[in-house]
Amino acid sequence: MLFPTTLVGSYPQPEWLIDRKKLAARFPPRVRARELWRVEEKFLKEAQDDATVLAIRAQEEAGLDIVTDGETRRESYSNRFATALEGVDIDNPGTALDRSGHPNPVPRIVGKVRRRHAVEVEDLLFLKKHTSKQVKMTVPGPFTMSQQAQNDYYPSEEEAAMDYAAAVNQEIRDLFAAGADIVQIDEPYMQARPEKARQYGLQALNRALEGVSGPTAVHICFGYAAIIHTRPSGYSFLPELAGCTCQQVSIETAQSRLDCAVLEKLRGKKIMVGVLDLDDMTVETPQKVLERARRALEHLRPEDMILAPDCGMKYLTREVALGKMKAMVEAARLLRAEYR
Repeated sequence: MLFPTTLVGSYPQPEWLIDRKKLAARFPPRVRARELWRVEEKFLKEAQDDATVLAIRAQEEAGLDIVTDGETRRESYSNRFATALEGVDIDNPGTALDRSGHPNPVPRIVGKVRRRHAVEVEDLLFLKKHTSKQVKMTVPGPFTMSQQAQNDYYPSEEEAAMDYAAAVNQEIRDLFAAGADIVQIDEPYMQARPEKARQYGLQALNRALEGVSGPTAVHICFGYAAIIHTRPSGYSFLPELAGCTCQQVSIETAQSRLDCAVLEKLRGKKIMVGVLDLDDMTVETPQKVLERARRALEHLRPEDMILAPDCGMKYLTREVALGKMKAMVEAARLLRAEYR
């Protein structure tokens, strides 16, 4: 299929499940943030199941081709996985600077980082049980997790990142064994800290993908629109991803009005093009989405384009999110008619 549509990962969690005002008023949590959930612990899994079904149904109603679980069970894209690992102390957290330069409580590395058990396989099986469409799961990247931790154990950040990569690799292998169609690695800190990313970020990413046979993507972004409002017009770290073993690269173009000429440096990759501006609470027309897609198509083969939002859809209202998804799906339909 030309121009398949999908989410980056997240979808708005219902107000009855999570305190959305608290969620939007703080930086994304790196340690656990139980205070965000409105539901008692004994009822939380059932409530998250119900909300996940709502997220799946909304994606199906909009007509998306590849669906996610909306990351409904997560307080942030990374902390559910990062806090499940051996070797990190989450009860006595450390501190690290967020990508905005503000200090944030983070897991403290006190021993060798290892994966204790599969973290997202049950989430994947629940997703597959409730949809017949292709499914995608997202995992936080090793470079990003190493930057969202206080290292009190390893001689270097690079060594920490490589052990995070081994843990991510195990998770990805288990997700494909359980039936994932696509697995996406989220690496926003490659954009936030490009110098360190050039030193060892790509090596860690490729270690996370070692021996993986299924289709994989890497997502790199400018930060949530709800939190970081000013965007550069270009990436600090993107052409380097031509050297990663992922088949797909997920980028943002809508809010930043990205100069899409950079996509010519990623020949051979499929590009997940962010065509929905999540800093704008109005629903785009399909024609506006089409215009953004066409900017990318000047530098990209039609068969290499996937349509997606910019990242951070969880901060929208559910009504706006649904409207934006429908506009994106209609834009994809128009593109298919044009290029078939």
